[in-house]
Order: sequence, then C-alpha cells, then structure tokens
Amino acid sequence: MNFVIFAAAEPGNPITTIAHQFGVTWQLLISQIILFVVVALALKKFAYGPLLKVLEERREKIAESLANAERIKTELANAQAKAQDILTQAGAQGNKMIEEARQSAAKILAQESQKAIATANDIIAKARQASEAELVRMKAELRKEVGRLVVATSAKVTGNILTAEQQARLAEDTNKQLAAN
Repeated sequence: MNFVIFAAAEPGNPITTIAHQFGVTWQLLISQIILFVVVALALKKFAYGPLLKVLEERREKIAESLANAERIKTELANAQAKAQDILTQAGAQGNKMIEEARQSAAKILAQESQKAIATANDIIAKARQASEAELVRMKAELRKEVGRLVVATSAKVTGNILTAEQQARLAEDTNKQLAAN
C-alpha cells in the first residue's frame, strides 16, 4: 500500500495531478477508507445482521401462517364434507322414517277398514236376523188374523155360531193353506 502512495506522490504522475485538482489528500482518503470499512463492518454486525434476522423471522412466520391457513382450509373442507355427509344421512333416515310411517299408516288403515267392514257385516247380519224374526212374527200374527177373519167370515156366511173345535180346525186349515203358498 505504501507503494501506491509513493507512486501517486510523484509529481509527473497523472493520478497525482487529478487528485490535486479535486483536492484529495492521501492521508485523509486513507483514513476515510478505513473509517468506511469500520462503519460498514459495524453496520453489518449491528444493523444489517439483526435486520436480516428480523426479516428471516418474519418470512418464517409468514410461511408458517400460510401453512396454517392451508391446513385450516383443508380442515374446513373436511368439516364441510362431514357436515354434508351427516345431512345426507339424516335426509336418508328421514325419508326412511317417512316411508315406514306411510307403510304403517296404510297397514293400520287396512286393518281399520277390515274392522269397519266386519262391524258393518255384523250389523247387517243382525238386521237381517231381526227382520227375519220380525217377518216370522208378522207372518204368525197375519196367520192368526187371517184365521180369525176366516172363522168370523165363515160364521157370518153360514149364519151359525161355530164351536171352538170348529174354529180351531178352520184356523188350522187356513194356516196350512197359507203355509203352502
């Protein structure tokens, strides 16, 4: 380095001429270069290094946040898929329950219809029995009345008073003829 200074110090040297025109003093230039190197090293160690460290930590936090966001996005998609599956299953179970309820209602309706038909048939059978009994009773009354009328008419036609035995025989003959018809 001394060699450069001595070479630059020669009076006919173009470097010396240019340095002299700009007012460069070699001792000040060297001291400024040394100070620049010291300041650059100090800035690198105390400012640039910590700043790079902070930037690296921030980059890592951002990368971690992005990874967490991606993980959360995946978990959300999984949760939505599970929720959709649950809703689908619930819908299927609901439809199944509705179908079972419809089948049960149809079965109960059929049973109740059969009961109603059986009850109606019983009522009809009882009504037939009652009407047949009433018909038998009315026929018996009709026979008695016809027998009485025949006896009364015979008595008037013949002009005789019929005995009880003749009235009974006449009523019996009339009942036989009515029963034959």
